[in-house]
Amino acid sequence: MWAPYGARAAIEQTPDGRRIVVRRDVDAPADTVWDVLTDTEQWHAWGPSVSDVECDDQYIDAGTTGRVRVADAAWFPFEVTSCESYRWTWTVARLNATGHRVEPGPSGTVVAFEIPPLAAGYVPVCARACARIGELVEERERQTE
Repeated sequence: MWAPYGARAAIEQTPDGRRIVVRRDVDAPADTVWDVLTDTEQWHAWGPSVSDVECDDQYIDAGTTGRVRVADAAWFPFEVTSCESYRWTWTVARLNATGHRVEPGPSGTVVAFEIPPLAAGYVPVCARACARIGELVEERERQTE
């Protein structure tokens, strides 16, 4: 399945059922990618539809709640429903939303988003998010060298 921004997309079985998984290779350690993915202060930097986040926790965990502002317009409540083993899921406005994960490997790291098949139109947004995460973590890695 086609995806922009150097990402790949395919329908796969996930813990939450069949999803379109959008993934991209990232030249950074898995822990660095996970740090960016779970840091609520970074969500607006990599999430194309996220304008702002209000949350008491900088780093999410299962049960974390807050509000996310979408497209500089409406605020929606969110709750992180699971967060373990380099994978987290959430509900937004009490609806199941995208899953997020990091896949460490011997030759690099992959960042991935899991999208319900009925939300296939969201593939380019997630592909752009993968690219932005790659840019953020690669810049972070350059600064630590």
